[in-house]
Amino acid sequence: MKLKLVNGGASGSEIEVSDATFGREYNEPLVHQVLTAYMAAGRAGTKAQKTRAQVRGGGKKPWRQKGTGSARAGSSRSPIWVGGGRAFAASPRSYEQKVNRKMYRGAIRSMLSELARQERLVVTDGLDLEAPKTKMLVGRLKDLGLDSVLILVEAFDERLHLASRNLPAVQVLPVASLDPLSLARHDKVLATVGALRMLEERLA
Repeated sequence: MKLKLVNGGASGSEIEVSDATFGREYNEPLVHQVLTAYMAAGRAGTKAQKTRAQVRGGGKKPWRQKGTGSARAGSSRSPIWVGGGRAFAASPRSYEQKVNRKMYRGAIRSMLSELARQERLVVTDGLDLEAPKTKMLVGRLKDLGLDSVLILVEAFDERLHLASRNLPAVQVLPVASLDPLSLARHDKVLATVGALRMLEERLA
């Protein structure tokens, strides 16, 4: 398939890309599963509470079993007492969900194909900035008609990183760090030609 190549505000020629990477059908269940697993893997899972067995104290029976007029009690660390343990205490756990490499790459291919189909994948031959200035990047994106955008480059670019870090709707990622959540979070994706070629190699 072919994608339009843009530079500045003008449309240029077209670029041929692999149908195997950018021409797939959208697999919504797979994309949902991979996105859910990716977000679940980011959860700390470190929440911890103490049961009545772990709370300090409570070894002595508060009062005798009969004759006080009060309800019987065996420990001052019962869950119904102030300072007692939790009845169903939370413990550290992992939220990780298994997603194999074939599923992960399939979801990325599906998302990229849908972006290309909806014309939300914009391709440029380069995005070099003369200086790491946010104003320069904003002007360049404005020429391309982009607001909420994920910028994909071949490798880490310090100028782009410094220019974009104060823009909440703009994210710059090298191809090696691409993840499904970043693809889903932004309205459009701006990729360099080199980044597209790397994607084709990695997702082949």
